[in-house]
Amino acid sequence: MTNGEQHDRNPEQQQQQPYGQPYPQHQPYGQPYPQYQQQAPIPTDASGAPPLWAPWYGAGFLDAFVRFWKKYARFDGRASRSEFWWWYLANAIVVTVLFSAYIASILVWAAGATTTDEYGTTTSTGGFPVVALLFAGLLGLWGLATFVPSLALGWRRVHDAGLAGPFWLVSFAAGVAGIVFGCLESSPAGAQYDRPEAPGPQV
Repeated sequence: MTNGEQHDRNPEQQQQQPYGQPYPQHQPYGQPYPQYQQQAPIPTDASGAPPLWAPWYGAGFLDAFVRFWKKYARFDGRASRSEFWWWYLANAIVVTVLFSAYIASILVWAAGATTTDEYGTTTSTGGFPVVALLFAGLLGLWGLATFVPSLALGWRRVHDAGLAGPFWLVSFAAGVAGIVFGCLESSPAGAQYDRPEAPGPQV
């Protein structure tokens, strides 16, 4: 009998074999409990928002922006990719607007800051514009206000990928690392960093 004939006549035997050897077949059913605990569904409120201790997968732009401030200095728990990237988009918009206003005010001032008389002598009409200083100050205040929560958000994003929070510090030495961490997929192992709280109203 050729190997092909044996293969054609063996499907029933191959199906019956697990019944004669049940232990290997049943072994996986004795091992999934830790995995199920890690992937337990996250509770949500009436609006569909998860509690602050949990990540919000599929968060929208406004939700991620508000949540960023609510979890100002919270380094426990996790942050989803949507929480991470929506916030960085919001931050980029604010920084771009303030910086553009700062540059524009300087250009406007520079255009009219000097006068030239009939003899070709150029004179300055004033000091640095107050408006430019205002926008520079707002930009600095924004950076100070967002430093700690941005650090906490990156810390939680690394947690969501199943890594220890201090890995986020690598992004200070290599900026591209922050992009890589932001793109990492969520890992069930990240649940170990959650600190569940008793149900109650979210502040």
